[in-house]
Amino acid sequence: MPHHITALTDPEPTASSHRLAWLASDEEGAPVGSAFLRLFTKEGQEHLAELEISVHRTERRRGVGSRLLDAAVAAARDERRRSLLAQAQDGSPGDLFLSARGFRRVLALTYARLPLADADLHRIGEIAEQAHEGYRLTQWDGTVPPELAQTFAWSRRAMDDMPMDGTDYGTVVWDVDRVLSAAEAIAKRGELLHTVAVVDTADGSIVGFSELVVPGDGRGDAQHYGTGVLPEHRGRGLGLWMKAESIRRARQRHPELGGLLTDTADSNTHMRGINDALGYVPTHKAVEYQLDL
Repeated sequence: MPHHITALTDPEPTASSHRLAWLASDEEGAPVGSAFLRLFTKEGQEHLAELEISVHRTERRRGVGSRLLDAAVAAARDERRRSLLAQAQDGSPGDLFLSARGFRRVLALTYARLPLADADLHRIGEIAEQAHEGYRLTQWDGTVPPELAQTFAWSRRAMDDMPMDGTDYGTVVWDVDRVLSAAEAIAKRGELLHTVAVVDTADGSIVGFSELVVPGDGRGDAQHYGTGVLPEHRGRGLGLWMKAESIRRARQRHPELGGLLTDTADSNTHMRGINDALGYVPTHKAVEYQLDL
């Protein structure tokens, strides 16, 4: 049975990327698969594209995924991209598909969850309450307060040396506009952004941050975004301090939350140690693949 591939365009580009999309359908017009190609547009990542392919399980091994992949790769090359990234759960059909089509493994990830009903909240609270000489915690909901916007944008370089192994990820260049746009995008989705940050009391600058995105109704699972500390302030337990405070705050503010989700590169031993110390339980592993165009 022949399949039709229809090209689509994302109607809502973001400040840092836009997407192309393709829909695969059978001869009766029923959708059987899709592909989304994210094209990054900000300085430091103009070489990069990110791919997500999904094919209905009953339609697999019939060439649908290959045709979607061909369309996406051709578009990425037309856009003069150097690298194409895609992620799959370890051992899944997607894992086998990407490996068979020329992608190479560049990063291993562990996904973990902190089930709040089973968490040691007393111990987490003790960690959050520990004093760290020369530093204090601050926090906000949604968009960063104007008086902290510039120093928060500067603190984002804490993620520049995040372990990415062989991934051609480039460098995310942050400024105040990008910080504000990211927060606005989360709010537009109806979700809640909570940020905990560490301030250097010597000069009032932000030297680390931990972000958590909570479903709008305060139920289900929340997702950790970035947690990072500037290199010159590492080795003082600030990452653990912030993440513990983020957990405690989430539990107090959203008592119906079920858990907190995070994903960490296997090579990021420091952050994995923080997650282990706070009680996060691994749920599955994923693989980041890269195709050099």
